[in-house]
Amino acid sequence: MAKTKTRPWDAAEHLATAEDMAAYLEAVLEEGDPALIAAAMGDIARAKGIAQIARETGLGRESLYKALSPEGNPEFATVLKVLRALGLRLHATAAQS
Repeated sequence: MAKTKTRPWDAAEHLATAEDMAAYLEAVLEEGDPALIAAAMGDIARAKGIAQIARETGLGRESLYKALSPEGNPEFATVLKVLRALGLRLHATAAQS
């Protein structure tokens, strides 16, 4: 029997358009898990090109990789810089009571 080759699934490979990226981040924001949000932003940054995001934000690539990992804890200023570089915006809506 032939062995099946597998590789880890990478969300960044499936984020081709700005709409894909926005929908992905919106879904993650609904979960409310800070680690998941940071990781999703990292996925989106890798899809766009982490070097480009680093240049646009003025942050180092390694710093971005670390901050936008599931173990990362980016400052809110970093989150805003990255979102701006990604061409995404946060917005608020009233929660359902």
